[in-house]
Amino acid sequence: MSSLVLAEHDNKVLKDATLATITAAGQLGGEVHVLVAGAGAQAVADAAAKVAGVTKVLLADDAAYEHALPENVAPLVAGLMANYDAFVAPATSRGKNIAPRVAAALDVVQISEILSVEAPDTFTRPIYAGNAIATVKSSDAKRVITVRGTAFAKAATEGGSASIEPVSGTGDSGLSTFKGAELTTSARPELTAAKIIVSGGRALGSGEKFHEIMEPLADALGAGLGASRAAVDAGYVPNDYQVGQTGKIVAPELYMAVGISGAIQHLAGMKDSKIIVAINKDDDAPIFQVADIGLVGDLFTLVPELTSKLNAAKG
Repeated sequence: MSSLVLAEHDNKVLKDATLATITAAGQLGGEVHVLVAGAGAQAVADAAAKVAGVTKVLLADDAAYEHALPENVAPLVAGLMANYDAFVAPATSRGKNIAPRVAAALDVVQISEILSVEAPDTFTRPIYAGNAIATVKSSDAKRVITVRGTAFAKAATEGGSASIEPVSGTGDSGLSTFKGAELTTSARPELTAAKIIVSGGRALGSGEKFHEIMEPLADALGAGLGASRAAVDAGYVPNDYQVGQTGKIVAPELYMAVGISGAIQHLAGMKDSKIIVAINKDDDAPIFQVADIGLVGDLFTLVPELTSKLNAAKG
C-alpha cells in the first residue's frame, strides 16, 4: 500500500500539521510520499525529504499552486492518485478544502479527522462534537483521509533521505482567483503549535478587557492566545483566535480557560490538552468537568494576581 500526503506549508516552511499526517500515513503501511504543491517551494520540498518515514517527495512548482487554491490543487492530486492507494491530508483549512474535491473526483467516501489507524482500511474518528468515537471501515479501492494532528505524534524532522521528483498537473483551472489575504501577525506562538495556550471567553465583557486581562497572562507564560466562539462572535478578537469544533483543534501541554463556560463545541477543540486549568466564577460551569485544576472566583481579580505572581517568579 502506498500513500500520498499533502504538505501543509507557506511556500517557505513545512508546517507541523504535515508531520502528524506523515505519522498517520506511515501506519497505513507501505511507502509514504509527500506532495509539495506551491510556487518557489523548493525549501519546503527539501525539508519534507528529510522527514523520517518519507520515501519520495513530489514537487509541483507552479504559480497556479502558490496559494493552494483547491480548484487547482485537487485535480493535480486526483491525477496523481492513479499510483496511490490513499490520499492523506491534515485536517486543516487547506486539507478540508482539497480532500473532499479529491474524494468526489475519485468517487469515494472521505474519512474525516481520523484519531487512529486500526488497520489499513479501519479508522476511528470523533462524532457528536467528540462525545463519541466511531470506528469506520472503508471498502473503497482508494481512500481519502484527513488527519486530526493532535491525535498523532509528529514525525522526526531529521533522519530521512527521500528523493525529490518534479511533477506537473493541469495548472490553473480558471475557476477561482486569489485576490488577497488579511493575516493577523503576532509575536506569540501560533495556536496549533503552542505548548501553552490561554483562552478567554465572553465573560471578559469587551475586547478592551480581553486584551487588558489576557495578553499580560499570555506574555507571562510565553503562551499562544485563544478564545471561545462566544468571544469571537462578540467581536473581542478575530476568528483566527477561535478554539473549538468550528475553530482550531489544539492539544498543548497546558491549556488555561478563563471565563469560558465549557460548551460542548469548545471542549471538542481542547479537551486533549495535557493539563487543563479553568478559572470561572460559576462553580457549576461544564469546563470544570474536564479541568485538572479549577479556580472559582472573579477572573478580573484572579487573573491579574496570577499574572503578577508569574512575573515576580520570573524575576
